[in-house]
Amino acid sequence: MSVLFSPYRVGSLELRNRIVIAPMCQYSAADGCATDWHTIHLGNLSLSGAGLLIVEATAVSSEGRISPDDLGLWSDESEAALGRVLSIVRRYSDMPIAIQLAHAGRKGSTRVPWEGGGKQIAPNEPRGWQTVAPSAIPFAAGENPPVALDADGLARIRQAFAQTAQRAARLGLNAIQVHCAHGYLLHEFLSPLSNHRNDRYGGTLENRMRFPLEVFDVVREAFPAERPVSVRVSATDWADGGWDLDQTIAFARELEAHGCSAINVSSGGMTPSQVIPVGPGYQVPLARAIKAATKLPTIAVGLITGYEQAEEIVGTGDADMIAVARTILYDPRWPWHAAAHLGGNVKAPKQYLRCQPSRYRNLFDV
Repeated sequence: MSVLFSPYRVGSLELRNRIVIAPMCQYSAADGCATDWHTIHLGNLSLSGAGLLIVEATAVSSEGRISPDDLGLWSDESEAALGRVLSIVRRYSDMPIAIQLAHAGRKGSTRVPWEGGGKQIAPNEPRGWQTVAPSAIPFAAGENPPVALDADGLARIRQAFAQTAQRAARLGLNAIQVHCAHGYLLHEFLSPLSNHRNDRYGGTLENRMRFPLEVFDVVREAFPAERPVSVRVSATDWADGGWDLDQTIAFARELEAHGCSAINVSSGGMTPSQVIPVGPGYQVPLARAIKAATKLPTIAVGLITGYEQAEEIVGTGDADMIAVARTILYDPRWPWHAAAHLGGNVKAPKQYLRCQPSRYRNLFDV
């Protein structure tokens, strides 16, 4: 009996299996609005047989985008555009769909990957804007510094997260993930490398956690109580003097106390000087430590590509679920193939039932 293909419950949300499709930026929106590309992309992934699909990092305001082509959910127009995409996807798939709400902070206003991704667009350049952050410290040397957020700025961002959560609720999304990872705004408040404030939002661990917890609280309050709200974290900055696993565990315990439904454990993204020991499953020990220290359902992610590897992660209890990203872009039927290998089954659309190989008679759960 495959543990990977056993059902799992996150709050009130019942998943058919433990495979989560991680949020992946597509840099294909128009003024924050989803396009036909999102229909193709999300529609494809919704037929993969995974247990949960998480829509890419979705900005809560125009300044919260990573690039000018990022998806957003801050306006009636962007809500309507994403609604059109979701209505088409749901017509052919009943896979639960979540959305990751995000603000890029000082890592915003950058070019898309295929046009020099990560390179900042200065505020005075076409399509650029002034970024904001906890402190006026640029991500990389030579970049235009962000503006340190004042009390009014913090209030605007809290309100933006709350309003976007309300839009997500109206769209019928099954869950929300709050993005506190990869060097973006909420992670910037957590890390001593990017947060040099001397007010109640900086200095001590308690103070650095304050704003991310406030954002979580307003999202949790704005989203229906029966639907899960989870958080994605970078468990370490992989840099001296930065955010680390012990601090992440403290943050996870606070999130648990605030009603967090699950935690997705990633790492890095805070500084160009990070030194990451990249290898298969390199972030799994981080997920294991957080799972051992809390009762939060835990998702492991990062170079999980093998079927036996994924089964071992959940089978040994290192994590409750695994998330795949580039793996499923490369092989959009990865859950089908994993199920065939491990003796599990997946939900498949009736239009595809004829393709079931004869040696896998019980692969498709119709």
